[in-house]
Amino acid sequence: MPLRRYSSLIPLLAILGSVTCLGLGTSWAKHSLFPLVGAQGTTAVRVGFSALLLLLFWRPWRWQLSRADLRTVVLYGGALGLTNLCFYMALRTIPFGIAVAIEFSGPLAVALLASRRALDFVWVALAVAGLALLLPLGHDVSKLDPTGVLFALSAAACWASYIVFGKRASHLHAGHSVSLGLAMAALVVVPVGVMHSGAALLSPVVLGVGLGVALISSAIPISLEMVALKRLTPQAFGIMSSMEPAVAAMLAYILLDERLGAGQWLAIAMIMAASMGSSYMAQRQRRAAPALRPEYKS
Repeated sequence: MPLRRYSSLIPLLAILGSVTCLGLGTSWAKHSLFPLVGAQGTTAVRVGFSALLLLLFWRPWRWQLSRADLRTVVLYGGALGLTNLCFYMALRTIPFGIAVAIEFSGPLAVALLASRRALDFVWVALAVAGLALLLPLGHDVSKLDPTGVLFALSAAACWASYIVFGKRASHLHAGHSVSLGLAMAALVVVPVGVMHSGAALLSPVVLGVGLGVALISSAIPISLEMVALKRLTPQAFGIMSSMEPAVAAMLAYILLDERLGAGQWLAIAMIMAASMGSSYMAQRQRRAAPALRPEYKS
């Protein structure tokens, strides 16, 4: 059937949509919210509003949740909240490109550790090579703020945990797991934002922009990621997530007229090839052995 043939594109399109929304929302948040409430306040507003929107939309209390699933959702949500907080904290003191490069060690480590076939390592290597060309890795490391680097490394570890726990929760309805996961993430980061920014979080400008940022950069992307996680192994998801810096570079070219060199366009092509190749092979493996994933059961 034609529809079945194109079903292999669903995870690729879901992650592409996720990283596009995430890039747009993060740029908006840094430009509009950072000067008003800082990294902590921005994270609190973004995650808090995202949780509220999805709780109201999905009403997850309608579904029953086993104790094992509750534990998984708590871990998934905690990792999600800490990933957001640590990455924004890193952006205060180190360049965006360096922070992204460090943070991507998380999903790529998941991809590498979970790989079992030689071809999996080819996709990982292609993605790493593309990232090396795309991101400003030639930056003088000795001049980087150690605290910022530590926050970026923490974000990488939390992102890796998010992928693992998200996969364990992927048997749940997407609206159920994502809404409860974001609620847990909000419980982690909102108190930090309130302690840092206080009453500034209640400013009409902050609330208005925060609501828009929450929808674009958290609620939509995380929902799309859960759609992808239902159809991908952790290593395939980790490799395909490397599309984010490539998409960010293309958005900067389209929206900000930031010109890219030939090497950067080559990097984007390499990352996209790794993502599409990993997606295709993951779907072939899934169709060949749909029930053979005991290690991801909670």
